[in-house]
Amino acid sequence: MSKIIITGTSRGIGFEMVKQLAAAGHQVLALSRNDAPVLKLNLPEVTTWCFDITDPDHINKAAEWVKTEWGTADILIHNAGMLLNRPFRESSVADFREVYEVNVFGVAELTRALLPYIDTAGHVVTISSMGGVQGSAKFPGLAAYSSSKGAVITLVELWAEEFKDTGPSFNVLALGAVQTEMLEAAFPGYQAPLTAYQMAEYITDFALTGHAYYNGKILPVSNSTP
Repeated sequence: MSKIIITGTSRGIGFEMVKQLAAAGHQVLALSRNDAPVLKLNLPEVTTWCFDITDPDHINKAAEWVKTEWGTADILIHNAGMLLNRPFRESSVADFREVYEVNVFGVAELTRALLPYIDTAGHVVTISSMGGVQGSAKFPGLAAYSSSKGAVITLVELWAEEFKDTGPSFNVLALGAVQTEMLEAAFPGYQAPLTAYQMAEYITDFALTGHAYYNGKILPVSNSTP
């Protein structure tokens, strides 16, 4: 059984991943600003507390916990994200900074803090978006969000190159539309082709097995073209 860290676990895909991985017997550290939904599950395989990926103290706490309680972790899934739907001309530097603090800088800092404790044969999976992939369809209002998702894709490619001789493996899943509360808030009334449960199944399987086949890769997970 694996020891798995997941961010963004209070709802949607992250919440479903926690349930699925715990049901399979894996140990899970679930990190989210709102820890109440996971606490209510009362799962013995799961540890959770209130976690802000933009707070250095919270990041240090997570690293120290992994060091003390587990020694090493097998998988890190960067699922936390912030979506802003606002026209570019109405967006401020502060808006961009807030999105990048979660989607890029927080991902980088948590990875930096946890790397000493991630098994060299482990897997770091970052959840990005098709909106961050060059040549994909783009949508007005998502300048901050999609550009941040493009930035984190390149970051993962660089990690894979830097650690290719020592491990762990690093990959990105660029998701298309999934029916989550975040999507509903950004695009009210839009119906996505996949549920959070379905996408969670795919991500958990990839996190557990994908690094046997991929490293430094961006895999589109979308049933639409482009």
